[in-house]
This record gives sequence, C-alpha cells and structure tokens, in this order.
Amino acid sequence: MGNPSHERYTDTAIALHWLIALLLLGQFAFGLLLGDIPRGTPARGYYVNLHKSSGILIGLLILLRLGWRLTHTPPPLPAGMPRWQRRAARISHIALYGCMLALPLSGYLGSNFSKHGVKFFNLVHWAPWGPDDKTLYAFFNGTHHVAALLLALLVAIHVLAVAKHMLIDRDGLLLRMWPRRGARGGQAPANLSVENR
Repeated sequence: MGNPSHERYTDTAIALHWLIALLLLGQFAFGLLLGDIPRGTPARGYYVNLHKSSGILIGLLILLRLGWRLTHTPPPLPAGMPRWQRRAARISHIALYGCMLALPLSGYLGSNFSKHGVKFFNLVHWAPWGPDDKTLYAFFNGTHHVAALLLALLVAIHVLAVAKHMLIDRDGLLLRMWPRRGARGGQAPANLSVENR
C-alpha cells in the first residue's frame, strides 16, 4: 500500500475538471437524444442548434483548461508509480485533451460547411463562412462522431485507472483532483504559494 499523495491540483484546475466533465456528460446524452428527433422538423433544428451552441461554450472552457494546465505545473504522480504507468498516464491525458478539442472543433467546422451554419442558442444566426459542401460536412461530421466515441473510451479507461489507484494501490491519487471539504474548504494550505492556489 502506497502513501497517499497530499499534493493537489489548483482550485481552478479542479473546478474546470469537474465542470467540463459534467458538461461533457450532458452533451453526450444530448447528442444521443438528437438521434430520436426526426430530420427536417423544426424541433430538430432547435435542439441541434442548442447542441452546437453548448458545444462551442464547452470548447472555450476546454481551451481555458488547457491554457491553465500548460501554465500551472500539475502535482507529481505518486512516488511508487511504475514508469510504464507514468507514461500511460501522460499519453492518455494528451489523448483526452486531443479528443476534447477535436469534438467541438469538428462540430463547428462541419456546421460551416453546411447551409445551416449555427444559430447560437437559437437567438443569433452565424451564417456559415464556408461553402455548402456535402463532402467536407460528412468528413467533419464523421470526425465528430469518431472523436466522441474515442473520448467515451478514454474516459472509461481514465475512470478505471482512478478506481485502481483508489481501491488497489490506495495511493490517494483521486484526492489530488477532489474538491476540498470542511471548514477550510475555501482556503489554501498555509504552505501553498499564492500563484499555486
């Protein structure tokens, strides 16, 4: 049994992680439900534009999270973690970010190679800046679906890896990304510098 790791991600990184996780879960469910709405109906256009609009906002949050990650060093992995697991963790995180970026980007690009464009939250119409090209639309739409499937697979692997660390290794890995609780929930530890809060 390893020693629990007491080093944590910053409060901002933790908030963005869980917010994006919840939003992506909702967006996945939303995307699946769109398949039940008949094509060519007003209801489909309404809900597709809500899906596109929320996807754009989630994409901006993902960019914010990636920027935060690149400018704030994450806490070290548990000392006893084997080298192959460290490498696997690094590769899987890169793949997760790649899929999270590919999803909203491919959806947005696909929308701009169709005649519909985006009606942002069904209020403001953003006319497509590209031609109505069925081949390009099919490419980006296919990329969107493949990225969604890959992201779902990577998230499942991510959750299983965390479960292994919590239940088998017992190295406290999840605590690095778990929101603080208790009376000091909103306070950073005294030995944590201001720029790392």
